Amino acid sequence: MIYYIENEYLKIGVKTLGAELTSIKSKSTGNEYLWQGDPSVWSGQSPILFPVIGRVLDDKYRLDGKEYTMPKHGLFRKREAELLSLTETEMTFAQKSDDDTLSIFPFLFEIHIKFELIGKSVKVTHTVINNDNKTMYFSIGAHPAFNCEIGDYLVFEKNETLDTIEIDSECLRTGKMLPVLNENNKIVITKDIFNNDALIFGSMKSKYVTLESNRRPEKIKFNYSDCTYLGIWAKPGASYVCLEPWWGINDSHERKNDFSEKDSILSITANSDFSCFWQAEIFE
Repeated sequence: MIYYIENEYLKIGVKTLGAELTSIKSKSTGNEYLWQGDPSVWSGQSPILFPVIGRVLDDKYRLDGKEYTMPKHGLFRKREAELLSLTETEMTFAQKSDDDTLSIFPFLFEIHIKFELIGKSVKVTHTVINNDNKTMYFSIGAHPAFNCEIGDYLVFEKNETLDTIEIDSECLRTGKMLPVLNENNKIVITKDIFNNDALIFGSMKSKYVTLESNRRPEKIKFNYSDCTYLGIWAKPGASYVCLEPWWGINDSHERKNDFSEKDSILSITANSDFSCFWQAEIFE
């Protein structure tokens, strides 16, 4: 099922499956800014990544001496979410732990995903709630895909010197860093820029990046707030780009003794919570 909210500028839709954003449409121009999930290219649109980003080594991890199997990008994106609240310009969805999740991720949790329209922007807030009596370890990330064309470009708020974290065909970090920006702020989307999978950046000075084009006036200003890593990805040559704020990162080939030792893992104590957000502002 899809629920919609709108204001005078924008109308957005969210699917209950995975609380996945499925449309960002301008009311003045009719432009659709979100990738529409062509299954012949990539069927996703804006999956939510929890409690892991990417893959864990061999799709398995250990916690407190027990081994668990974890699918790529975790368990949230393929489960139905419950609509908690709906107004004209805001809606919030939730998923809660159950017997199925406990067999994969042994924590009692609740996640709220809030969508709100603020002027010409969409703000999405993720809140992870630990309902357990022990510390919970997790990662969380967003994966929205915006329509674009080859030759469009991304402009960071500030000049950056950034290396991408190389990942291999198994979606695992190799330990190598490859230079992308050297005191510059512009990345052109070419047909082969993602041949080796995503660009993954950490330690950015900028708090936002803007998707722009020389062929049209529309822009998307994407605020990734205080994310630990920013992933940028698309199927090579496809007409979209994913801007992915991550609070966490995919595994390397180094085996960890316990999930609590995972690189960039987050933790929250019993009966506490963690919130993060991203925001996309449309300029026409």
